[in-house]
This record gives sequence, C-alpha cells and structure tokens, in this order.
Amino acid sequence: MKIIVQRSGGLAAMTRVWSVEAVSDDDKERWMPIVEACPWDEAKSQARTVTEPDRFIYSIRAGQRRATLPERAVTGPWQDLVECAKAEGSESRGRLGARR
Repeated sequence: MKIIVQRSGGLAAMTRVWSVEAVSDDDKERWMPIVEACPWDEAKSQARTVTEPDRFIYSIRAGQRRATLPERAVTGPWQDLVECAKAEGSESRGRLGARR
C-alpha cells in the first residue's frame, strides 16, 4: 500500500509531499490501523469547504482511499497519519502523483 500526504497552500504557497510504501507484512500491520482509523467517508463532506486563504490543504492517499482536508480538520487519526508519514516517509516538493 502506498501512502501519500501532500500539503499545499499556506503563505508561501509551497507544496510538500511525503510518501511511504508499506510493502512488507510488518509494514502493512503497522500502517493499516493508522489508515483505517481515519474517517474517510466524513472527509468527502470536508472537501467542499477546503478553500481557506493562507491555510494549508492536505491531500491524502492511502491505497484506493482519498481525502482532501483543510488544515483545521487534520486532527485525531488524520493528524496521526500525517505525522507518521512526515516522520517515516520520503519527502519531495511537487504535486500528488507527479512522477519523480
């Protein structure tokens, strides 16, 4: 399972991307509870309210799941997922899904 967290916007309007490949069984056992704890269905309703000037917007992918959240909604399980991806993933600057 590939996990990608993209943070865009903010005052500088810079985009940063963190990605993690959970390939081994141990990796999947570690990441699946973090991913499954996130309220993916609720995030669909958040996507309509993501325009907030000078604030970050997070686009998150985990396998087939997708979510776009304003910075203020990155709390609880979302925050856990984002922080783990930042800490353990490889970082790049660019667009979600862009080839490097």
